[in-house]
This record gives sequence, C-alpha cells and structure tokens, in this order.
Amino acid sequence: MRGERLEDLLQRSLMFLYLGILILLPIAAITVASFQHGIASLWSNITSVQALFALRLTLQTALIMVNINVVMGTLTAYVLVRYEFPGKKIMNALIDLPFAIPTVVTGILLVILYGPNSTLGTLLSGFGIDIIFDKAGIILALLFVTYPFVVRSVQPLLMDMNLDTEDAARTMGASRLRIFFRVTLPTLMPAILTGAALSFSRAMGEFGSIVVVAGNIPLKSQVASVYIYGELESNNPQGAMGLSVVLLLISFMVLLALNFLQRWNRHEGSAH
Repeated sequence: MRGERLEDLLQRSLMFLYLGILILLPIAAITVASFQHGIASLWSNITSVQALFALRLTLQTALIMVNINVVMGTLTAYVLVRYEFPGKKIMNALIDLPFAIPTVVTGILLVILYGPNSTLGTLLSGFGIDIIFDKAGIILALLFVTYPFVVRSVQPLLMDMNLDTEDAARTMGASRLRIFFRVTLPTLMPAILTGAALSFSRAMGEFGSIVVVAGNIPLKSQVASVYIYGELESNNPQGAMGLSVVLLLISFMVLLALNFLQRWNRHEGSAH
C-alpha cells in the first residue's frame, strides 16, 4: 500500500512538474516581463492605434469564423455519422488534413487559388471581391486550420447518442428538421461549444497561414499574431509582450466560460 502511494505521488509530481515547465512557467515569465516597465508602459503598448486595430481585426475574423465553423462543422459531423455514401471513409480522413499540413502551406494554397494572378481571383476581383490581403482571406485561412475542431468534438457524441428519443419524436409526427433542432441539437450543444472555444482560441494565435494570405499591412490586414511578430522584429519586445498578454487573457476567459457552461449543462441535465 505504501509503495502504491509513493508511486501515485511520484506520478502526480511528474505531471505537475511537466505542466509547470511547459505551460505555467512561460505564461508567468511573459506576464512578469510585460509589467517590467510599469502598468503605464504596458497600457500604452496595448492601446496604440496599430495594436488596437490588430486586436479588433483578430476578434472580428475569429468570431465570424466560429459562427461559420459551428454550422458547417456540426453539419459535417451529422452527415458523417448518420449517412452512408461512397467515399465516406476518405472524407472522414480528410477532416484531419488541416492538422497535418503546415499552416504556411495553407496560406500558399489559398494564394494560388484566390490570388490576384489566379483565374478565380481575377474573376472575383471583377465583382469587387478581394480575398488575398483582405479580411475575407483571413477568415478563409482560419476556417481551414480550425475545421476539424467542431467536427471532432461533435462526432463522438453523435456516435454514442441514444436514438430512442428521436424515434419517439418521429412516431409522433415530428419532421426531421424539427427533431434535429428540438431533440438532437440540445444534446450536442456542449460538444459544439467545446469545438467553438477551441476554434476561437486557435484563431487568436494563428500566424503561418495569415501572414501569407493577409500579409503584414498595418491598419488593413494585420492581425494580432502578425503584429506581435512585427514588434519583435522591430526590437520592441514590450509592445509584443503587451498584446501577447491580452491574447492569453482572452483565451483563458473563453476556456473558463466554456468550463462554466459545461458544468452548468451537466447540472441542468442531472436536475432533469
């Protein structure tokens, strides 16, 4: 018994040590360093015109991406689980492709497809629609790199879902669409929120694909991650660390809110 307790203590200690070195220590270091020159200096770096624009553009594109991703990711997961069709296994495997492709390559792919010298890019430009070096390109890049999050969060829950309630609703004359919105969707909501939070957090720090698609144009297509990189290149680490702390805080608040919603959902489910 004593040997098992010692082994458990050793395992927990190793886990906390690894967590501290890998996550907590870097976060603590950048937080302390950002306050090194005082709160006034930190506030000045965060509230500069260029920094605020980059942060606002990042939040706007991330929120638009999340809304699209929630709808299409949930639909993709539903189709993959509930329907049989030729090429289903290949499609299911392709979902994880954005995880395997370097994000810089993703940006290059989008430039080749939608760039000003491409056929599709030229056609869209004729209608006044610019993709590359604009907000639309940023959203497309974010949609590509975050596509698997909602799908892979919702898919296991759909596979394990008990269909008795849906069958009962169907026998009572409810349409397929009504069953989905009144029976299936509420059950999937915790998984959808998880996928949405993961997508949003990933979008806040995405760099590789965006720096290619959107470039580094201040006050036009410069997102927070590219702005941070530019500040480091300009030998202004305080400016970079200031906005980095803001991104960390936003991501932490999103994950905290998600945790609260999941607990509340479990509490409501047990109450019913």
